[in-house]
Amino acid sequence: MLVVVLLAAGLLGLLALNTALNEGSFELSRLQKQTTVLTDEQQGLQHQIDQSSAPDALAKRAAGLGMIPSGGMAFLDVQNGGKVLGKPGPAQDSPPVKRSTVEPWPMKQQPSPSAQQSAPAPTATAGDSVVQINPGAPAASPAASAPTGGAAR
Repeated sequence: MLVVVLLAAGLLGLLALNTALNEGSFELSRLQKQTTVLTDEQQGLQHQIDQSSAPDALAKRAAGLGMIPSGGMAFLDVQNGGKVLGKPGPAQDSPPVKRSTVEPWPMKQQPSPSAQQSAPAPTATAGDSVVQINPGAPAASPAASAPTGGAAR
């Protein structure tokens, strides 16, 4: 009778141990799936950040705000006592620049409503458009009517 009781207790112990291990396995599987989903979301957000911080995207948003490229750039050499390298100058208009209207990284998702309000709608003509930056022409674009404050870097 004692041997049967010991065998039954041993089998119940093994059953409890197996159940606990399977429960941990299910929890691990759930956490791995959650990690995969969050990793995909993080990569998508990083891709959006990369698109927004690309030089063309920054230039497009700056042009939409009426900014023009700066003239001469100057740098401070702090290690040599603050010596100025280069010759600073005000932003100057230049001849027209031909730019492609094709996005370098097409976005899969629609931008948020706040991003749509701040960014101008792209104009697509026959594949390319001409941006007029001419100092002698009358101010017809928002870029020409904006104050020409220096864009220091």
